[in-house]
Amino acid sequence: MKPPLLLIGHGTHDETGVAEFGRFVHRLRCRLDGLPAEVSGGFITNARPPLGDSISSLVARGHHHLIAVPLSLTGDRRALGDIPGTMALEQERHPTLEYDLGRPLGPDPRVLKLLAERLADARAEMPRFVTDEPPAEIAPGETAVVLVGHGSTDPAVNAEVHRVSRLFWETHAADLLTVETAYVSHTRPGVPGGLERCRRLGAKRVIVLPYVLFAGGVLERIWAQALAYGANHEGLDIRCAEVIGDCEGLADVVIDRYEEALAGGGQSSAPAARRPSTVLPVTRPFPAGRTPVDPGAERDAGLVTAIAPRLSGARETGGAPLPPSLVDPAPLDLEPLDVDAFEAEAFDETFDAETPEPEADGEIEADSMIGAVGRGEAGEELRGDAPDGPLAQPGIASAV
Repeated sequence: MKPPLLLIGHGTHDETGVAEFGRFVHRLRCRLDGLPAEVSGGFITNARPPLGDSISSLVARGHHHLIAVPLSLTGDRRALGDIPGTMALEQERHPTLEYDLGRPLGPDPRVLKLLAERLADARAEMPRFVTDEPPAEIAPGETAVVLVGHGSTDPAVNAEVHRVSRLFWETHAADLLTVETAYVSHTRPGVPGGLERCRRLGAKRVIVLPYVLFAGGVLERIWAQALAYGANHEGLDIRCAEVIGDCEGLADVVIDRYEEALAGGGQSSAPAARRPSTVLPVTRPFPAGRTPVDPGAERDAGLVTAIAPRLSGARETGGAPLPPSLVDPAPLDLEPLDVDAFEAEAFDETFDAETPEPEADGEIEADSMIGAVGRGEAGEELRGDAPDGPLAQPGIASAV
């Protein structure tokens, strides 16, 4: 016998939503009866049955491994509740309990298909008044959709609803003027804001499409905001679609999440000793935009960094070109060079105040990180250990 399916609802004070949740649990019991697998459901808060009572009932019947699927279209933990925390408390009450947590239901192509069905029902011609004149024809290019989500304080969750709007427009409503996104609460735009945007884009008909699973208080708030806006814009045909609701298509998505978690694709609560682990190599972190190099390359990079500002300044001011020996260097002479043979004046003329050598060998690596020996960030005064000779182009930050 397969592990039981535990449906988790966020809870609502509206009896309509609680009743629809119960009907959906019964639908899944009928669907999974042939597997066989038991189905139960509960709410985190604000409604009955509580999630703890459903878990206790399953454990009393001998089930110690559950597949929990949150009935949520997004991964908003603030809206649904702290499922991992709640399940951890239940594991303290039932030490033998283990569970696998399935993914949220959306966005899923089958969920988008269900939204398209609700949109088609709302687009059907339903004249408001019985008159002898036929209703005015409104082309698809003059029809817009406002897809309304719950709204969250988490920007990632709100961005997910935006993604659903775009996917729905391109896959199921490409002939319409636009599909805008709105939210019931917690963020902008609200339902009136979404309707106003559609009106300014030239829509003559706007269909409000709730991105909500079951009827209840959220749906009533969406309709109330839409009707309040329509009362001040009589020339705009505003229609409100139904929620996804208790249906076979939604049951297919939940069963898919159940099978996925059963196959190991969910978040498991099993102890680490019972799960295969992978030992990851420990790597030394490097600053963003840099890659690990050997000490020699690090020292060379510091010298190049010190020279780069002067080359850029010479290029911008039209300075003298580089000596041919630097542009096209000759092959290296491996014989020892007599340094005393060079004259100091010729050396300064060629390299224009070359960066002096550090006093100690160990200082060059530290100073190479800031671009010049004895200097800090741009605009800082010279440190006490700076060389006596002047540096070219003072105050220019090094390029790291």
